[in-house]
Amino acid sequence: MRAGLRVAGVDGCRTGWIAVIRERDARHPDANPRHTLILAEGIAALIGDATLEAIAVDMPMGLPERAGPGGRGPERVVRPLLGARQSSVFSVPSRAAVACQDYGEACRVALATSEPPRKVSKQAFHLFPRIREIDTLLTPELEARVFEVHPELAFWRLNGEQAMRLPKKVRSAASMPGIEERAALLRRHGFESEFLEQRPPKGAGRDDLVDACVNAVIAERIAAGDAESFPRDFQRDGRGLRMAIWA
Repeated sequence: MRAGLRVAGVDGCRTGWIAVIRERDARHPDANPRHTLILAEGIAALIGDATLEAIAVDMPMGLPERAGPGGRGPERVVRPLLGARQSSVFSVPSRAAVACQDYGEACRVALATSEPPRKVSKQAFHLFPRIREIDTLLTPELEARVFEVHPELAFWRLNGEQAMRLPKKVRSAASMPGIEERAALLRRHGFESEFLEQRPPKGAGRDDLVDACVNAVIAERIAAGDAESFPRDFQRDGRGLRMAIWA
């Protein structure tokens, strides 16, 4: 890894965005990186921070005009790698469906713009405001710094390309055995126990914290040229935005 690097791992949470800034000191390249936790109401300031060389965000980027079987190319490629954790990868519906602010309308539009016809899950619908927020800011030029990631694929990468054994959420609540499994892996990648065990900011959970942490590690890998896109031959949406998950 290069010294003197400053990157961010970002995850959407109930009250906005939780971000972990990961920095390496050029004067002490062998020291553990320094980490800072931020809770932001909006993502614009993070994306606008030019000191961040790479920003890895757990949120779909690049929205299809029509959704195919299994969602976009990234979802179809990533799921088989994750075994029991593949249910964490939801199918991204069409741009028109994501634009809907009413669940019933979103389902109707999704049915009309997918093949085979498919409604929107409630889990996916609750993410639509975050997807719309980042989509309004993205441009092809920002792709040099802003990347879509997925925490379970990130953990797969750091875990020797093996899916994590335990879920980090059970019945919509954080599961501490799964959280600790991931925290143990993060400790091997430069995170202190004190940082991982801190109480998350109001509106964020322990699962959001570990996700932002692993996204920060992937951001560092991206900046160092050690990450790859899934799929490698990614497509672009109607606005020219890349549709790929990085790890």
